[in-house]
Amino acid sequence: MGITYQDRIPNNVDLGSNRTLQRALEHWQPHFLGWWKDLGPEGFQEADVYLRTATSVDAKGWATYGAVKMPDYRWGIFLADATQDRTIGFGDDFGKPVWQQVPGEHRSTLRRLIVTQGDTEPASVEQQRHLGKTCPSLYDLRNLFQVNVEEGRHLWAMVYLLHAYFGRDGREEAEDLLARHSGDAERPRILGTFNEPIDDWLSFFMFTYFTDRDGKYQLKALAESAFDPLSRTCQFMLTEEAHHMFVGETGIGRVIRRTLEVMNDLKTEDPAALRKAGVIDLPTLQRYINFWFSSALDLFGADVSSNAATYFATGLKGRPDEARYEDHLCTDSVLEIERPDDAGKIVTESVPLRQAMNEVTRRAYIEDCAKGVIRWNRLIKKAGWDVELKLPSERFRRAIGVWAGFNATPEGQPIPAEEWSRRQDEFLPSGADRAYIKSLMVQVTEPGKVAGWIAPPDRGINNLPVAYEYVHLAA
Repeated sequence: MGITYQDRIPNNVDLGSNRTLQRALEHWQPHFLGWWKDLGPEGFQEADVYLRTATSVDAKGWATYGAVKMPDYRWGIFLADATQDRTIGFGDDFGKPVWQQVPGEHRSTLRRLIVTQGDTEPASVEQQRHLGKTCPSLYDLRNLFQVNVEEGRHLWAMVYLLHAYFGRDGREEAEDLLARHSGDAERPRILGTFNEPIDDWLSFFMFTYFTDRDGKYQLKALAESAFDPLSRTCQFMLTEEAHHMFVGETGIGRVIRRTLEVMNDLKTEDPAALRKAGVIDLPTLQRYINFWFSSALDLFGADVSSNAATYFATGLKGRPDEARYEDHLCTDSVLEIERPDDAGKIVTESVPLRQAMNEVTRRAYIEDCAKGVIRWNRLIKKAGWDVELKLPSERFRRAIGVWAGFNATPEGQPIPAEEWSRRQDEFLPSGADRAYIKSLMVQVTEPGKVAGWIAPPDRGINNLPVAYEYVHLAA
């Protein structure tokens, strides 16, 4: 399905045929642009950036490339093509036709799901707004901005649904998406991870690898929804989300490659020696993994959840890739879940599968995260070092679910609260770690040059050379 770029708001939903909706969104558009200029990438609004833009939603032609100033980026409303005669794929209404309008009994719940997803999109832009000032290369600067403009478009996707299907309540929620701000003491973002500061590029790479991967699984679950406009919206968003995770995985991989080069030159893995040489030692990298992975695990919600059971039963939110399962009703199935008992001993209990849907999705996410870690460890082993990066246990540093408040090492071993407090800097980035990482963050904007703490990329963007001027900075 082609995208109309002649309209004030690019779209493939025939927006021009609904003048009321079009006027409402055109009223919201200046508020969005004001937010972008105030809280989007600081200091780069006049730069020409080599960005990709969607031109259709099919696999062959959905992106074109060209230089554009970010405030002029053609944000819009794009839904994946409809599937003819699509039916509900799970829950109590399995096999019935999907909904093109919101059933009254599900109105508030669906709105809450859409608002929660929508709130994460501008939040990450706000978290990352200062990173351009310390970019390690023009290649990385361009990738940051590509992530940012796509998060802005994902906000548009959720705002369209709120305006089109939820009336006055939806319009008010759309306004509130621009009124909350990441880290704001009075009106923070809804989910805690999206209030964490991202003021260095190692945190950015961790965020795009771990937190955007959570976004992938949330979008996959919503793409199964019986509410067809939501499903189609999320299907297209997933095509853009893949680039964000690519930025994270390759960014961390490049950090590791550069560290390994220096380890081999100096013939040492001593963190002090490596820091003196200006690279990121692997133990520090592990602590950052521990922080961001454990933070992302809480985004899936409680391990045992009546809300998750309701979402599944009513067809609002399914399991990612629901078609791969045989049982789409899940009325009699159970899932084995570990939890601590009252004495702190770890026990296993059987939980009705519908109540464990958050845990089903979390386990798929953990398995996916582990694939990148395996690739990073291959780099380390190939360089001749007996060091292994690991994902921490899902018992580690949890604030939600059965493990909330449970004190455990990254390996998942229970420890007393006093020991946890004493050893935090062993497990998580310390103030000294963060200060060192920030000391490395010096902007590099000469085409083809890369900061000394990270290796250059293997290839450029869209078959262009690595040394291409991906961002032309305003004079």
